[in-house]
Amino acid sequence: MPNLVLVGFMGTGKTSVGRKLAKKLGMQFVDTDHEIERVTGMTVNEIFKKHGEIRFRSEEKAAVRRVTADDNQVIATGGGVVLDPANVQMLKQNGVVVCLTAAPEIIYDRVKKKKDRPLLQTEKPLETIKRLLAERQPFYEAAGRAVDTSNRSLDEIVEEVSRIYTDAIEKRST
Repeated sequence: MPNLVLVGFMGTGKTSVGRKLAKKLGMQFVDTDHEIERVTGMTVNEIFKKHGEIRFRSEEKAAVRRVTADDNQVIATGGGVVLDPANVQMLKQNGVVVCLTAAPEIIYDRVKKKKDRPLLQTEKPLETIKRLLAERQPFYEAAGRAVDTSNRSLDEIVEEVSRIYTDAIEKRST
C-alpha cells in the first residue's frame, strides 16, 4: 500500500492523528523528527541550537529519503518539510499527502507549554505562528488535500483522513 503522509504546521496533530491512523489502517507509523533524532542522537531542539536550521533541514531531507524507501506507512513529517520541493516530490512519489491545518490560536494553545519548539522561542509566539503560517501557506496548499483539525475530536479527524486516503487509493487503481 502507498504511504499516507501527513504534512502541516506544528501543533496541527500530525503525530497524534498519525499514530491512530496507523493502528486503524494496519500500517507502520513513522515520524520524520523521531527518525532524525534516532540517527543523529540529538533532539530536534539540540540540532537547531548547536548546528542551526540549515543542518536540521539537511537531516530532514535525509530522513525523508530513508522513510520514503518503504511503503505501507503513515508518515508524520516536521512542520517545515514542505519548504523543500525535493521532500514533497519524494513524499508524493509513493504516498498520499494530506495537510492538517488549524487556526493560529488553536496551534498556539496546543504548543505553548512545550519548550521543544525552536521556531517559537520568541517574544511573541502567536505572532510568529501567524507569520510562519502565512509564509508556508503556498507550500501546504501544494499537498492538494487538507483537513482542518480545529475544534474536532481525534476520532473525527482520523475518520476524515482515512476516507481521503481510501478514496485516493481507489482513484489510483482505476
